[in-house]
This record gives sequence, C-alpha cells and structure tokens, in this order.
Amino acid sequence: MTVPRGADRQDAIADAAIHLVATRGLRGLTHRAVDTEAGLPPGSTSYYLRTRNALLTACVRRMLARDVTGMPPPGADPVELMVAMTAGLAQNRPDDLVARYELSLEASRQPELRAAIDEGGRQLRSMLAQVLAGLGVPDPEGAAWPVAAMLDGLMYDRVAGTGATLTPAAFEAAVRRSVTALIAGLRDGP
Repeated sequence: MTVPRGADRQDAIADAAIHLVATRGLRGLTHRAVDTEAGLPPGSTSYYLRTRNALLTACVRRMLARDVTGMPPPGADPVELMVAMTAGLAQNRPDDLVARYELSLEASRQPELRAAIDEGGRQLRSMLAQVLAGLGVPDPEGAAWPVAAMLDGLMYDRVAGTGATLTPAAFEAAVRRSVTALIAGLRDGP
C-alpha cells in the first residue's frame, strides 16, 4: 500500500476522520484512531492537525470540497440538479451525511467548528441561490435557506429516519416530488 503524502495525506486523514465520526460517533474520533483508519504511521494525524478542533474542522472542509466538486456540470436542468445532488449524496456518501449531522450538533458547543460549518453553509446556499435564480424564483438568496433546509431534512431522514426504508428509486421520486412542489410554490409566491 502506498502511503499518501502532502495534500493527499491530509485528504486521507480527513476521509478517515469522517468515516470514524459516521461509524463510531465523536467519541470514537481520536488522532490515533484516524492514523489507524487511514493506514498511516502513528503521529501522522497530530502532525497535520494538532488539536481535536482542527481535526473536526478538517472534516467539515473536506465534506464541503466534495460537495462543491460533486456538483453536476453547468447547463443541467436545475430541478434535476437538486434531485441528483440530494439523492446522490444520500446514496453515495451517507458517511458524509451522518458525520455532518454529528458535527453540526457538536458545533453548537464549539465556536471554531460552528464558524467552519457556517462558512460552508453560506457557500452552498450561495450556489443554491444561483440555481434558484435560474428557475425564476423571486428572492433566490432568501429562498436558498428554506430550500437547503428541506433538502437537508430529506437527506437526514434517508440516513437516520424512516426514509432509510425506501428503495433508492422511491427516495429519488420523493425528492423529485418535494423539490418540484417547493419550486412551484416559491415561483407562485404567497
């Protein structure tokens, strides 16, 4: 096995940490456990990320980077883009979602982590506002928050609620119905 170096090593550390948070919770996240999970020599994680907060923040930044690079190409149908992102994230990256929810709760007690989560949320909502503007939604910046909250709720239910009992096709269909209805409501206004 090739041991990653530099930025690849930092990504491997963040990936291992995300997996540990998702599978063991925050109590299972230690620098030593990350080294073992990532297949790195002891002390590697603490070399790059000295504190627990730095490790938690690295998780948030890594998930955000994957969210941004995982966006479908420009020109995609905006409704289909939201459906694909929501269903795809729940299907292909459930560890990221579980870790995100764990980290979000922890952020209510950790200001440094809260800042990283808030910054990531602003970036994603800004991108969502652009999609909503393309759909003709009035006040797309104001609408981005409730749309993101609804999509996040659907993903949460998929990984931690009764939505986990749906087939992937049924979940995607439910997301499509929800997004379509929400966009129609936002276009029509109150």
